Amino acid sequence: MTAVAGVPLTNPGRVLWPDEQITKLELAHYFADVAPAMLPHVRGRPISMQRFRDGVGKPGFFQKEIPGGAPDWVRTVTVGKRGGTVRHALVNDRRSLVWLAQINCVTPHVFPRRADRLDRPDRLVIDLDPSTEDFGAVREAALACGDALRDEGLEPFAMVTGSRGVHVVVPLRRTRDVGDALAWSRAFAERFADRHPDALTTEFRKEKRGDRIYVDVARNGPAQTVVPAYAPRPRPAAPVATPLRWKELEDRRLRPDGWTIRTVLARLEELGGDPWKEIGKAARALPR
Repeated sequence: MTAVAGVPLTNPGRVLWPDEQITKLELAHYFADVAPAMLPHVRGRPISMQRFRDGVGKPGFFQKEIPGGAPDWVRTVTVGKRGGTVRHALVNDRRSLVWLAQINCVTPHVFPRRADRLDRPDRLVIDLDPSTEDFGAVREAALACGDALRDEGLEPFAMVTGSRGVHVVVPLRRTRDVGDALAWSRAFAERFADRHPDALTTEFRKEKRGDRIYVDVARNGPAQTVVPAYAPRPRPAAPVATPLRWKELEDRRLRPDGWTIRTVLARLEELGGDPWKEIGKAARALPR
């Protein structure tokens, strides 16, 4: 049986991205190779698995509960929910990351909180979700969002999502609970959007946004998850959520899906590693 990083793969030739003929085996090798950069952003965080048994050209499904038959070396954490509990997998090491490929998990989604203190976020996420294909406007919004966050005493980091937008991510000291973080992020989003009323909105309903960019902070709420750094996306060409150096937001050539599982490793080699490798050192307490 084919194995990658000691993880046996069934049906390694299963095609997950049909247009590019990217197989389960190639995804497993990607996870194995990207592990040094990706693991610091997923380790210790409960995951929700976006799985595609028949490839990304057909409907997939989300799964929170760790599937039956998972290896005993995949760590787990039990998380309370309304009416019960969920046992989430934790991707704490390289083989656990490769195991995601074995179960056809294309995109792991993680809590912005760690399992040892699930009530205390260590990251705040602001999702700039465009209503049009004008990515230049998203770049400008991200730069303005960074300025607004610095005015609050926080340090922003940017990531193209591999889809259409940008995530502005703020590392936090774990001094405030989830409710406080969500309330603060909502108030910040309202203030930020009010300064740019023609370009930004906090309107949830799409029909009311017009051409404006949605400043989405819902992922800071309880039981919410976000796409982590270096996660592949179920879109054509297998794009990857890719952390940026902040200066890259000024580059007009930047695309939200510009790196793929076949190209992002070369970027990491060129940069000398993950641009976010020092993100934890930039953590600040969330303002009152």
